[in-house]
Amino acid sequence: MNILISVVSQIPIYEQIKNQIREQVLSGVLMPDTQLPSIRAMARELKVGVITTKRAYEDLCEEGILVSQPGKGVFVARLDHDCIRRKHLELIKEQLSDIKSYADSVNIGKEDIDRILSELYSQQDT
Repeated sequence: MNILISVVSQIPIYEQIKNQIREQVLSGVLMPDTQLPSIRAMARELKVGVITTKRAYEDLCEEGILVSQPGKGVFVARLDHDCIRRKHLELIKEQLSDIKSYADSVNIGKEDIDRILSELYSQQDT
């Protein structure tokens, strides 16, 4: 599993771990029933605290992305396509909320954001 930690990022390390694992699951890089490294092994590999890794795993278990099986380990959950789509839409909504907050703070309106999105989509079609 490939996880990159940035110590200069403003995003907490447990969030970086959580986001990258979530994205690998939702994109199909990590397949259902794949066993993840133990909390201690992951912490050692990433050179972070055990509590940091534990928090990321627990949050992902609460989201239904991972499943913890006592005595066996932590595994990628079996997600259906509708569930994966909902998760992607939730992530997009969170990111758009951040963009809206930023746009509001610099006095950029919805029309400008719509124009930017239209430009991005038209570039994608070419």
